[in-house]
Amino acid sequence: MDAIYKVEVDPVGNIVRHYLAGFFEPTDVEAYIAARNAAHDKLTCGPNEHVTLVDVRDMKIQQQDIVKAFGGVLADSRHRSRKLAFVVALSLARMQLLRATSSRDAQYFTDPDKAEAWLMAAGDDEAGADAHSGEPQSRVA
Repeated sequence: MDAIYKVEVDPVGNIVRHYLAGFFEPTDVEAYIAARNAAHDKLTCGPNEHVTLVDVRDMKIQQQDIVKAFGGVLADSRHRSRKLAFVVALSLARMQLLRATSSRDAQYFTDPDKAEAWLMAAGDDEAGADAHSGEPQSRVA
């Protein structure tokens, strides 16, 4: 399966929604970064005040250079969100995601509605979500 990505912005709620699926090549990561940057230009909040929801349930196991490239994307402080939630499937790809997000405080959910509710909740609670239930718990790396 080829790489699929979609980046949507809600400028009123200042939430950026990402959907990533398939198998990425370096050129796909570059195109995704360009789409992410263009989406961020539509935000109405100040720098780093938005929240981000990333759905990677359909992402395939990636080559290590791609995992590293996504790690760099997440470490980019210019596009860092105030809160970051991932919607994940229970798979080996989840372990790659945990490695790629090691530079970020991120939370993990299996239910997209619970992920978005956590993002939009008042405060910056450091509690995460259990990937089995979607209920809050501490992050396990």
